[in-house]
Amino acid sequence: MLFSDWRIWIINPLEKNLMRSIKKSVLLSAVLLAVAGGVHAQKAGDDIISAGIVNVNPNSSLGTLSTTGGFPGVAAGFGVTTTGASASIASVNTLTIGWLRMITDNIAAEVNIGIPPKMTVDVTTPRAAAVSHPGAATATYMAPAVVAKYLFNKPGEQWRPYLGLGAAYVSFSNVTANVSDPLVNNLAGTSASLSSVWAPIYNAGVIYNINDRWSVNASVSYIPVSTTATFVSSAATGGATTTGTLKLDTMDYVLRVGYKF
Repeated sequence: MLFSDWRIWIINPLEKNLMRSIKKSVLLSAVLLAVAGGVHAQKAGDDIISAGIVNVNPNSSLGTLSTTGGFPGVAAGFGVTTTGASASIASVNTLTIGWLRMITDNIAAEVNIGIPPKMTVDVTTPRAAAVSHPGAATATYMAPAVVAKYLFNKPGEQWRPYLGLGAAYVSFSNVTANVSDPLVNNLAGTSASLSSVWAPIYNAGVIYNINDRWSVNASVSYIPVSTTATFVSSAATGGATTTGTLKLDTMDYVLRVGYKF
């Protein structure tokens, strides 16, 4: 067999296979570069809408309660009963929605809202006959917020940690006292309310970019809330008014999935 025959039957097929492999490698590299180059999430002008779940975890404390009005001796009696009283509020989960607007490649503003959760307040009165008063009151908690954020790393990177600072308008509705509890009924049998307040938000988190459109956002926020609790006693005690400061140093743990428009 001639040399040219060997080239036709052996060398030429090898060259063809080698060229195919090179072409495939070049094409695969081009695709990978295109994908990597296309991940430009959270750049200036982007809008990201996200939805997920938030765990609202209050660390509550109740300040000294003071009573005015009512029949003679009622205020003094309430003063003895409520001395050393404390309040605790269990954590609660709810749905949350956020809108993140990128002002620059690293600076953003986010608006957060959620489905208002119902909170249950347990009260302990060490000097009262009944020390524990579970479910003493319930209230619906609302805290829409605006947070300014600084995102680290560049828009094309998959992980983008951030720090944020903002404010929330905290309000309480449907505040209801458990009048089936005798002490609670005496203290707040006519009405109960919690004042609305502005509170700062200290925020930290990280965004994981799945691709150019989809991302996962995990964060934690500290919101120190201080509200005034006002109770008006039942008619049997002359409608005495009791007030005190209820603090909710709340930690919010958020996990959301986002989509960039």
